[in-house]
Order: sequence, then C-alpha cells, then structure tokens
Amino acid sequence: MAVVTPDIALPAPAARRRQRVWRYVRRHPTIVVGAPLFLLMIAMAVFAPYLGTVDPQALSPIRRLKWPSAQYWFGTDMLGRDVYSRTIYGARVSLVVGISVALCSTILGLAIGVIAGFTRWVDSIVMRIMDGLMSIPEVLIAIALMALTRASMQNVIFAITVAQVPRVTRLVRSIVLTLREQPYVEAALASGTGFFRILWRHIVPNTLPPLLVQGTFITASAMITEAILSFIGAGTPPNIPSWGNIMAEGRSLFQVAYYIVLFPGIMLSITVLAINLLGDGLRDALDPRLARRM
Repeated sequence: MAVVTPDIALPAPAARRRQRVWRYVRRHPTIVVGAPLFLLMIAMAVFAPYLGTVDPQALSPIRRLKWPSAQYWFGTDMLGRDVYSRTIYGARVSLVVGISVALCSTILGLAIGVIAGFTRWVDSIVMRIMDGLMSIPEVLIAIALMALTRASMQNVIFAITVAQVPRVTRLVRSIVLTLREQPYVEAALASGTGFFRILWRHIVPNTLPPLLVQGTFITASAMITEAILSFIGAGTPPNIPSWGNIMAEGRSLFQVAYYIVLFPGIMLSITVLAINLLGDGLRDALDPRLARRM
C-alpha cells in the first residue's frame, strides 16, 4: 500500500536569499554599517573631480570667508578656496596614507614577527628593539622622523609605518609562539620539511585573519596620526589639501569661521568610525570562538 507523504512547502529561492541576508545582518551589524561607509569614502576620493568640485588650490581673495550657502556648500577659507572641494580632495590624502601605512606595516611586521617567533635567538634581539620602540608614543616617533626629513606624503607614510611595525610584530610573534607548538608543525619539522616551507604552508596562513583585523585599526590610527602631524605643521606640505591641513589653517579663525574646521573633522570622524566598525565586525566574523557564541 503506497504511503502518501504530505507536500512540504519549501521556501522560494528569493525567500531563502532574504533569510540568509537578514541572518547575516543580525550576526554582523557592524560590517553591514562600516563596510558601506568605508566604500562610500573611497568612492568619494576616487570620483572627487566629478562631485561638483573645483580646483582645491584656486585662490580668490574676493570670495574669502564666505559662509556655507547654495553656491559654496562648505563655505570658503581665508584665501577664498572652496572648502567643499578641499574636503573632498582631502579624502585622497588621508585614505592613501591610512591604507599605505596598513599595508607596509603589516607586511614588515609579518616578516619580522614570523622569524622572531620561530627562531629563539632572533626573538631575544628583535623583541627588545620592538619593546624600545613601543615605549615611545607613536606620534612622537612620527614627529621625530618628520623633523629629520622634508614634508611629503611619502615621508609621512614612512614615519607612521615605523611607529606601527612594532605592534604588528608583537601580534604576529604571539600567534607564532602558539602555532609552533602545534602537532602539525612538530610533525612537519620531524619529517624534514624546510624552514621557509613550514612558514609559508603552516604559519603564515594562520596569521592572516588577525592581521586583517589589525590592519583596519592601523588604517584608522594612521589617518588620525596624519591629521595630527598636518595639524601641527609636521605632516604633508601645506599646499596639499588634507583634512589635517584644512583644520590647521582654520584653527586661527575658529571663532569667526568654525565651518573650516567642522567639515573636515566630520569627514575624518565618519571615516575612522566606519573603519573601526568594519574591524570589529571582521574580528567577530573571523574568530571561531566568537562565532560559536553568536
């Protein structure tokens, strides 16, 4: 006798997709908020010439200190330059510095940390140097290095990278110290696998998720440090529109034209907030222990 099974209504593909999207939004709200904001800032920097901007360095003394209006969205500064255009173009400087510092410090810190964590005699020498660098605030290191060189974006990136490398190195070293005691690494050593092959196959891949999270926080920290350096006159040249330079030029006129400082400050705050939200979300998504609890 045939058994008749009741029809079970399966959700439509569109409904399943909506369920997966909603589940992802509930599990990782910080990524959902931070990633679009960060991508929006990158798009603003890339397409700056097409967003109703003018030459950010064009001088017009007759139009100086115009308050925000339909003609000048963010007003003009003491030299008649359009603050809106300078703020939009300033995103390029801040983002290039932040992303470049994150990439350079991550690569250098990964290389130094892996070797120090896997080789005991190197560890005792390298980590004492890193401890000495970490004892000095990163802003002071950057200021000291900038005082020895001329003002340029490349030197700013170099100075901030030197200050960030010890933190990445210590993070990678702590991960490697744990990984080198794992059974699969000991088995690879016992089977005669080469040193660099062990690093490439077993050590480096396991350091990438924490480094990805650390890279987001380095990006935000580097952008703030660049703004501090430019604000005190030790960063990018004054003729380059960066958020720090714009705020530095407007601080003397804050009581009569506070908008010169306000708009670049808001952009910097939103960008740093977006990067930090993205970093928090990546940490929650990539950490298996946190993922099991969510």
